[in-house]
Amino acid sequence: MNLEYDKIVVGSSLQAVMFAFNNDYPIFFTRPERPFKFDYFEAGIDFSFLKIPKIQNILNTFQGEKHIGIPKHIVWERLLFLLSLKGNVPLSDMCKTIRWDGNSLMCSNDYKRILDLSFETCYFFGDDGCQKLVDYKNEPELYYVYDWIAFNSGGKHDVDLIQTKDSFVSKIWFYPSDRIHGNTAVKDACAISTLSKEQIIDFDFSETMARFKTIYEMESRGMKGLLSSYGSNGKPKYYNFKTSTITRDKTVKYKPDWQETDKFKKPPCDIEYLVTNLDYGAANYKQILTRL
Repeated sequence: MNLEYDKIVVGSSLQAVMFAFNNDYPIFFTRPERPFKFDYFEAGIDFSFLKIPKIQNILNTFQGEKHIGIPKHIVWERLLFLLSLKGNVPLSDMCKTIRWDGNSLMCSNDYKRILDLSFETCYFFGDDGCQKLVDYKNEPELYYVYDWIAFNSGGKHDVDLIQTKDSFVSKIWFYPSDRIHGNTAVKDACAISTLSKEQIIDFDFSETMARFKTIYEMESRGMKGLLSSYGSNGKPKYYNFKTSTITRDKTVKYKPDWQETDKFKKPPCDIEYLVTNLDYGAANYKQILTRL
């Protein structure tokens, strides 16, 4: 199959999807780059023009209540859905690699080439499955590392977020466990760190140490495990927190820089600018939005 466009977008980050939506451009990617589960827009930002109800959540933290807006992944999903309805996601998630042969982009799945894509300008947001599109000037140096931690004991509390001053376990998000079916008061956690490549393979910054530091941060703030018994002096005793590692994920903190060419251009990536222009982009989807 062959397709020709004037301008296209390659990438699937929130910025890429917003840029494609604002400009009514087709978008191509090899894997969906869904925003992190606990990334939120600021409270008060209105996305009702996308038919997203206004949501304002309140988090319990040790610094007091924290007001947050709509999760970024909800906006990402809505924009990608609208782009799809208008035919601006031609390959959906069927493409696994994108390769530049000097004349066109060759899009392939796991078995064969499925599309030859010709264009005048490609706005490239980065995609790990792309080959020979651009020449990178450097390698990623820092990564966001997400350690997902199961609480096998001591997971019932009202804390939603702990923030520290360290790059290793700088934030600890608590969320209702999805390991347990149905509505549950038991919370698991996700500890977020900013680490270098060398630190990622260092045991001192491993999944095990992330669990230990998570427990340390909780206990140092007075959080306790399940009530065990009462001592002879009448003071309560508590069990230790019991945790296990679910998984570890990582993403680059800053995508490596690359040199523009006649075909491949660097798009505006400022998220505030892109958000500001979403309502103008929505005008291209008015007929679809009126039916949602």
